Amino acid sequence: MTKSIIKGIGHYVPENIVTNDDLSKLMTTSDEWITERTGIKERHHRKNRNDADETTAFLAFKASEKALKMAALTAKDIDYIVFATLSPDYYFPGCGVLLQEMLGCDTIGALDVRNQCSGFVYAMSVANAFIKSKTYKNILVVGAEVHSFGLDFSDAGRGVSVIFGDGAGAVILSASEEDSAGDILAVNMHSEGKYADELCTKFPGSKYGWSDRMRLEPENVTDAEVYPVMNGNFVFKHAVTRFPETMMEALESAGKTVDDLDMFIPHQANLRIAEFVQNKMGLPDNKVFNNIQKYGNTTAASIPIALSEAIEQGKVKKGDLVLLSAFGSGFTWGSVLFNY
Repeated sequence: MTKSIIKGIGHYVPENIVTNDDLSKLMTTSDEWITERTGIKERHHRKNRNDADETTAFLAFKASEKALKMAALTAKDIDYIVFATLSPDYYFPGCGVLLQEMLGCDTIGALDVRNQCSGFVYAMSVANAFIKSKTYKNILVVGAEVHSFGLDFSDAGRGVSVIFGDGAGAVILSASEEDSAGDILAVNMHSEGKYADELCTKFPGSKYGWSDRMRLEPENVTDAEVYPVMNGNFVFKHAVTRFPETMMEALESAGKTVDDLDMFIPHQANLRIAEFVQNKMGLPDNKVFNNIQKYGNTTAASIPIALSEAIEQGKVKKGDLVLLSAFGSGFTWGSVLFNY
């Protein structure tokens, strides 16, 4: 039977570190206020908000180089790309084709996934299906974001803007027939679109208008349309319900229990959500990996960055049973359970 194994992984973040104290100089906030509500101490932002070079695709390129090196593969060995992001370089085309060109891949397919915080889980699910159907052999799965260019660094936007950071993570998912190899054991994906307005960016789009509004009636284009909006308490209540549901669904599908888990890596949305879910599931500290303290919420990039760090630090080892779960805008949520 063909297995889906993680053959290589890498992550990359901009060098520029933005601390909570740095943000307190831009808006009415403090390290204590941000830490208490989110657990975040710092995040990485590209140095220039309008940098045309350090783009989402570029961050993905840097992370992908590391993943390829770990896998001992070249760009020519990749036969498909799945790229998850909410912050693409262009409105269209998507970042997948830009990454294909940067890496020097052959004229392979490049699929873009727009599922925000759940984007990497959705991307892994798609790649796993392609691998197990023997359609492709080596798939590059990427989650990458540059949030810093599109946040409102004023008092009006502080509830959202203090949370997000820039970064990218990349995984090489490959086919294997070896009995000793790991494998993706279970995946699930869910959505509930009736809550779309609770966490979203509205403009531009076919519902809220296009560039002609900025040109003809700029005074009527509101900050609430241009910048991300989030009903934080509402999102929290749904997240702490959906996380355990998708986790148990994945475990039960594979005939596993919570006790079988070696590591749980949640989407790094908010440390308080992760801690709530950890306690609800009865997981000890050594079986949960969080790094939101250093990077903030990097949306589609958060899980691959965390997985990459966990492997680097020896907290995820060959043979370990690992669960990745996410919840976010859409609402969307899902999990990937695998033996590393």
